[in-house]
Amino acid sequence: MNNRYSRQELFPPIGKEGQQKISTKHVLIIGAGALGTGSAEALVRAGIGKLTIVDRDYVEWSNLQRQQLYCEEDAINRIPKAIAAGNRLKAINSSVDIKTLIADASGLELEEWAKQVDLIIDATDNFETRMMINDVSQKYQVPWIYGACVGSYGIAYTIIPEKTPCLACLLKTIPIGGLTCDTGGIISPAVNMVVAYQISEALKLLVGDMDSLRNKLVSFDLWKNQYSAIGADKLKDEHCPSCGKERSYPYLSFENQTKTAVLCGRDSVQIRPPSPIERDLEALEKAFLKQNGTVQRNPYLLSYSIDHHRLVIFKDGRVLVHGTKDITEAKALYHRYLG
Repeated sequence: MNNRYSRQELFPPIGKEGQQKISTKHVLIIGAGALGTGSAEALVRAGIGKLTIVDRDYVEWSNLQRQQLYCEEDAINRIPKAIAAGNRLKAINSSVDIKTLIADASGLELEEWAKQVDLIIDATDNFETRMMINDVSQKYQVPWIYGACVGSYGIAYTIIPEKTPCLACLLKTIPIGGLTCDTGGIISPAVNMVVAYQISEALKLLVGDMDSLRNKLVSFDLWKNQYSAIGADKLKDEHCPSCGKERSYPYLSFENQTKTAVLCGRDSVQIRPPSPIERDLEALEKAFLKQNGTVQRNPYLLSYSIDHHRLVIFKDGRVLVHGTKDITEAKALYHRYLG
């Protein structure tokens, strides 16, 4: 007799009935980095019916410290993360239907994927994609779980269309700048804690135990021994363009997305935010000086060179990524170093 899920079924809030429900559900994970690999492994071990993983990047040596599905051979061969993750997950549980996509999650693709899933888990590295996930969630009535971490800090929040405030209610506008794992570092316990929050909420949703959902935005700093859980219900905005009465899903429109263009005759891609912003070049310089690359700054722009790429960042938010004509690669570098 196969007792693979017996310990999970012995847990009363799940039981055999809940396990059966889990086995029929389809979850979409956007991103196969630290949060994505942790969440994917937990769901596959829990017996999810179908799992789709989307990621545009490949495995690098710096990933191995915290991205638990990858090994040294993946980094040596620069295997796409989606493929490496899928191979490992199939070895863990061959009964799960695992679909892997090497892709950049744009609005059009997110809309198509969202029509087929029961839950979306955020494991991205940027707020632009999160806001598109948020709009897709509201448009197609699919719950999603926001999560992020950097350094020893982490945050998680569960969003249920028509019931909770959405991410746009909480943030109002897309945050620009801030530390990333590549500029501020990260420790694996912070990743594991966010994954624990995200997957515990995911299991509640998958078995239909809505009364047990946290209904609070949780944040913590493990190094500073800080923790907070904030009730967000009062932040729901009836005029919110993403979830309000006259919603327009603004982050799915082309006008509100980051613009990219390959520069004619040059091995470079220009990336421009949806609207002009003012970058703090001095703060960016301090962050980049902690890295292995070369940093140069004048009153108008900052240049950061690493490996065979060079990012030139202007005060108005524009970035030139030199050393590639691949827009997907350029966007990956942009989000890696600029959040």
